Amino acid sequence: MKLLNKLATAAAVALAFAGSANAGVVMNDWVFNPVGGGFESGQTVHEYLDVNGNSFIQLSPTGTSSFSFKEHSVFNIPQADSNFKLFPVTYPGGNITATFEAYGTGTLSGSFTFGGGLIKIYQNPTSGQYGTSAGIYGANLGNLIATFDVLAGGGGKVDQFGNPVSNGQVTVNAKASAGDLAAGYFFRGNGDDLSKESVLSFAFTNANPLQDANGMLVSEVACQFAGFTGAGCNGSAYANAAGQYFFLGTNGQFKLAEVPEPGSLALFGIAMLGAGVVSRKRAKKA
Repeated sequence: MKLLNKLATAAAVALAFAGSANAGVVMNDWVFNPVGGGFESGQTVHEYLDVNGNSFIQLSPTGTSSFSFKEHSVFNIPQADSNFKLFPVTYPGGNITATFEAYGTGTLSGSFTFGGGLIKIYQNPTSGQYGTSAGIYGANLGNLIATFDVLAGGGGKVDQFGNPVSNGQVTVNAKASAGDLAAGYFFRGNGDDLSKESVLSFAFTNANPLQDANGMLVSEVACQFAGFTGAGCNGSAYANAAGQYFFLGTNGQFKLAEVPEPGSLALFGIAMLGAGVVSRKRAKKA
C-alpha cells in the first residue's frame, strides 16, 4: 500500500509537471521578418503577432446537447504587438495572411475543444489582395512560410446555439516541427533561425457572431473553402442558422512558445507504468 501511495503521488506530481510543461514557455523578443529577408532586417516581436479575420462554423449534432464541428477561417496579420508598424508599409511586400482549418467537439451551453486541424501562414508580395476573390479570400497567396498542426485541446465556452461566449474567448494550441517554418522569417532573439527547430504556437482570439456576412465572404470562405452547399452557395440568400452554421468575426494574438523537454513527459510515463505494475500485482493476490 505504501508503495502504491508513493507511486500514485509521484504520478500526480509528474502529471502536474507535464501539464505545465505542455503549456510551453512563451517566447518574448523573438524576431520576425515579413519578407523573409533574414534576422538583421527583421522586427523584434516582444510578445505576439496581431491577427484578425473571419470564421465559418458548421455544427453537427451528436446527441441531445452534444455536437461536432468544422471550422474554416481566414486571417490577416498586419503588425506585431499592436505597434502600428504595419508590415506592408514597414516592409513593402510583407503582406502576411493565414488560413485555419479545424474540427472538434462540444456541448451546447457548455464548452468546445479542438481535436485537430491546420494553420498555414503566407507572405504575399502583392498588396491589396486580402478580402478579394484572389485565391481563398486572398488569404492563401504568395509564399507558404509556416505550417502548424493544431493540437487536441484549447477551445472555449459556447451558448445554447454553439456561439462562443465570455467575449468569445477562444484558445488554439498548435505545433510546427523542424522544417515547417520557412527559413529567413522567424528567429530567436540571438539570431537562430527557428526553421531548424520545433516550436509551439498559441492563438488567443475573441470570436463573436457576424450577422451580416457579405457575398464575397460567403462565396470565398463558406462555399469555396468549407465546401458548404447550403444557403448562399445554392442560389438562395445566406443567413446564419443558429445551432447549424454561422460566421464569426475574430481578432486576437498569435504567440510562439518553447516545446517542453521530453524528460517532463518521461517522468509521468515512468510513474504511471509503476502504478500499473503494482495494481496488477494486487489483482493477482486477490
